[in-house]
Amino acid sequence: MHKARRKTDLEILKKMNILSDLSEKELEEIHKIAKRVEIPAGTVIMREGDVGDSMYLFAGGEVSVTKNLTLKIGKKGFSKAEKSMVRLNAQFVSFFGDMAMFENDVRSATITASTDCLLYEIKRDAFERTTEKNPALGYRLIRKIAAVLCHRVRQGNQDILKLTTAMSIALSK
Repeated sequence: MHKARRKTDLEILKKMNILSDLSEKELEEIHKIAKRVEIPAGTVIMREGDVGDSMYLFAGGEVSVTKNLTLKIGKKGFSKAEKSMVRLNAQFVSFFGDMAMFENDVRSATITASTDCLLYEIKRDAFERTTEKNPALGYRLIRKIAAVLCHRVRQGNQDILKLTTAMSIALSK
């Protein structure tokens, strides 16, 4: 790899919250397994229902997260629709697709590049090899991922409470 690109990649990775407390040697280990991917706006990065085997470190850009919904349309039956859930910006979110590191299951949502994006893809098998070889590194990474997952669950719980409260108020009228 070109030395200037490598140095730039390491500088970008070091600024990410998930990697910010890693030593230079540990950062090098992550750089070895992280494939730089430049994604043009409008490109689907991952699709709901596809089996996932990688996560993405989110270095630049903005993505939209959508989820398929099944809706009852009168007496005609059901219809599928895609619902936009949230937009993620690399300034505030340092990774996505992380559930694929811990389970061999389908993607829970579709993620599409809203703008040109810079990502670093990490495959599950490379992540596992690296973290098994360096358990201290693995512990710190998994702890950071777990903290974000905990935040997402708490936020989801708050959102559900707000929705059920609003629905209860609407139905009581």
